[in-house]
Amino acid sequence: MTESRPAFALDPEQRAWCARLRDLAEQRLRPLAENAEPGRVNRPLLAALGELGLLDRLFDSGALDLCLLRESLAYACTEAETALALQGLGACPVREHGSPAQRQRWLPGVRAGRAVAAFALTEPEAGSDAAALALAARPAPDGGWRLTGGKRWISNAPEADFYTVFARTTPGAGSRGVTAFLVPADRPGLGGEPLEMLSPHPIGTLTFDEVPVTADDILGEPDRGFRVAMGTLNRLRPSVGAFAVGMAQAALDAALAHTAERRAFGGPLAGLQSVTHRTAEMATRTEAARLLVYAAAAAFDRGEPDVARTSAMAKLLATETAQYVVDSAVQLHGARALHRGHLLEHLYREVRAPRIYEGASEVQLTIIAKELYR
Repeated sequence: MTESRPAFALDPEQRAWCARLRDLAEQRLRPLAENAEPGRVNRPLLAALGELGLLDRLFDSGALDLCLLRESLAYACTEAETALALQGLGACPVREHGSPAQRQRWLPGVRAGRAVAAFALTEPEAGSDAAALALAARPAPDGGWRLTGGKRWISNAPEADFYTVFARTTPGAGSRGVTAFLVPADRPGLGGEPLEMLSPHPIGTLTFDEVPVTADDILGEPDRGFRVAMGTLNRLRPSVGAFAVGMAQAALDAALAHTAERRAFGGPLAGLQSVTHRTAEMATRTEAARLLVYAAAAAFDRGEPDVARTSAMAKLLATETAQYVVDSAVQLHGARALHRGHLLEHLYREVRAPRIYEGASEVQLTIIAKELYR
C-alpha cells in the first residue's frame, strides 16, 4: 500500500510563526533596509537577522521551515529575505562540506551576521551551463593552486568576507573537473567591482590574478565541486520559489485593497467583472505555486528520490507566477504603481531576477523533462 503524502495546510503554530516573522520584518528589518545604500551589503540588516536568531534558523531548519521563513520575510521586506538567503547560499557549502577548521573559522560569524558569505559560481561565459566553468586552478610549486580568471553576477561581491569559489582543476573534464574552494576576501590577487542592476541588491564581479589556495581551502573533494554546487542549489531551489510566493502574496494583497477602495465608472474597481476575474486568477496561481513549493520542500525533508524534479517544478511555477501576479497588480493600480517608492514599483524590479538566477526557467524545464524521461 502506498504511503499517503501530507496535505500542505499549515498548523496553527506555523501560521503564528509566519505572522510573527511578518511583524518582525515590517517593524525591525524594513527600516534598516530603507535607510541603506542600494546595491551595497547592508551589514546592520545582517546583524539584525543574526540578533533575531533568523540566521540560526536558516541553517538549522528543514526545507519546509526555510520556505516559510523566506516567504514571510519576502512579504514584508524583500531586502531582508535576500540578505538572509545569500548568507545561506554562500555558507551552506561550508556547513555541509567544510572541514572542522573552516566551519569554526567562518560559521559563527555568518550566523551572527558579522561575516558576509558569497557563492561564486557564475562566469561571463558560464551561467546556466555551470559545467562549462573556465576559472583556472593551476598547480603551484607549493602543492596548492593559483586561481586565474573571473566571476560575474556574484551576489555580495565584491564586499563579502569570504567566497565559495568553483574553479576548474582538471581541464577538459566538464563537471567532473571542478573543485570548490573557500577563499577569504583578503587573499592576494583577489579583486572585483560592483555592478548596477535593476534590483537594489549587492552584486558584482570578481577577478582572480594568481590567487593562492591550498588543500586546506577545499570544500569537499578535489574535482567534486560540481556536487557541492548542485547540492546547495537543490536545497535552496524550493525556497527561491517561496521568496517568489511571498512577493506574489504582497502584490495580490495590495491589488485587493486598491481595487476595493478605488472608484471608477460609478463604483469601486472591484465591481467590474474584468477586475475580479483578474484578482481571482492571481489568487489561484499564487496558492497553486505555494502548495507546490511546500510539497517540494517536504519531499526534500523526507529524502525522496525525485527532489530534483519537484524542486525545479516549484521554482519554475512560483517565479513565473510571481511575475504574472506583480505585473497584474501594477496594471490594476495604473500609473501610481510605477512611481518610485511604491510597493509595486519595488516588487516589479525585484520579481524579474528570480526567473534567471539559480537556474533560469528554461533550465528548470530542461531538468523536469530530463527527470520525466529518466
